[in-house]
Amino acid sequence: MGKIVTINPNTEEILNEYEELKDNEISEKISKSSKAFNFWSKIPISRRCEYLRNLSEVLLKQKEKLARLVTTEMGKPIKQSYAEIEKCAWVCRYYAENAEEQLRDIEIKTEWQKSFVTFQPLGPILAIMPWNFPFWQVFRFAAPNLAAGNTALLKHSSNTMGCAIEIENIILEAGIPEGVFQNLVISSRKVQQIIENPEVKAVTLTGSTPVGKEVAKVSGWNLKKTVLELGGSDPYVVLKDADIEKTVDVCVTARLINNGQSCIAAKRFIVEKPIFKDFVDLFVEKIKSKRLGDPLDESVDIGPLARNDLRLDLDGQVKRSVEKGDVLVYGGEIPKQKGFFYQPTVIIVRNPESPVFVEETFGPVAALISAENEEEAIDLANRTNFGLGAAVFTSDIEKGTELAKTKLNAGCCFVNDFVKSDPRLPFGGVKESGYGRELSIFGIREFVNIKTVCVK
Repeated sequence: MGKIVTINPNTEEILNEYEELKDNEISEKISKSSKAFNFWSKIPISRRCEYLRNLSEVLLKQKEKLARLVTTEMGKPIKQSYAEIEKCAWVCRYYAENAEEQLRDIEIKTEWQKSFVTFQPLGPILAIMPWNFPFWQVFRFAAPNLAAGNTALLKHSSNTMGCAIEIENIILEAGIPEGVFQNLVISSRKVQQIIENPEVKAVTLTGSTPVGKEVAKVSGWNLKKTVLELGGSDPYVVLKDADIEKTVDVCVTARLINNGQSCIAAKRFIVEKPIFKDFVDLFVEKIKSKRLGDPLDESVDIGPLARNDLRLDLDGQVKRSVEKGDVLVYGGEIPKQKGFFYQPTVIIVRNPESPVFVEETFGPVAALISAENEEEAIDLANRTNFGLGAAVFTSDIEKGTELAKTKLNAGCCFVNDFVKSDPRLPFGGVKESGYGRELSIFGIREFVNIKTVCVK
């Protein structure tokens, strides 16, 4: 029988130990989810939306407690944890207000007396979720799917199991019936048997590209729909006419948010040559002003990384890049202090094949590279296997919009701002960043049967 252990990344102390579910207990929970679907899917959508409103209120009432739990388990600054809980409440309100219209039947004129498209729920959905936004990742899946009439089984990351348990508790506190949403206290080795269970109808994953490929393979073999939101190496293209002060402020924020541990964090900064030196100087100045320390202290900007193995991986990427000729401008060291901290780091890339430019860096490491002109900048931006987010900075809004629309190869492209998810907008990637969309009308229609009905 395995144990799941959570550790405070700031103090390195054990927070809790959890007994992993036995195989028969997993089967019982899947069966319970299937039975819950039989009554939950029959509840009018207007009533399901009322439950989501309740859930939004519960989240806000418990914001302080939940935010502290997030920070304690994975290390993000407490200010950002508050914002995460508020965003979860927002996505619940968004679908409470919009789901009924988004899933309304669509009539199509044909030679039949009546023909229409209807959106019907599928059943229990398995959600495999990561630790970096331990509440938000779950709620951006749960809110639309519970509104649609599906039930949910959560396999959360082991190091945020306390968050996973608390999520199920607050969903029950909001009045949502037992069995509609269940957390599974399991490790990754138990996932395949759940996907293969015929009562589980679809799978959604937010995680790394290698894990996404494995989930897609098992799900495909079992003919189950998947949505995959995978890694990213987001490029931020800075053209020579950009407002450099405002741009650097946005870029530093975009690199350091969540301690740099976000799929859509800015990771590669591609700057036109005429302003490159000024950009580097100002970027380093801003980075130096950020405070590293106890994430529960509201004056701290950067907390520890979530786990020591992640820190060692990041440090290895930096060292390998320097060996390949990149220039370490600032940082690049593991601080001599308690906790899984990594010093904010700035690297000038001389070799576009270096690890910090090609791989996903999950931590406060910024890779800066000079481009001769706009065309080379776009080429460097797209020189990646990933395609989650991208941004372009310019004073020419029309040009920036066109570049975002037609030139940058990513699922989410922003002009003069950093990439972020928003309940009103579809979110997802292309290439090795995955497929399918979450949020907005597109997200709520991913896990439904888009059914054609014709009447003669």
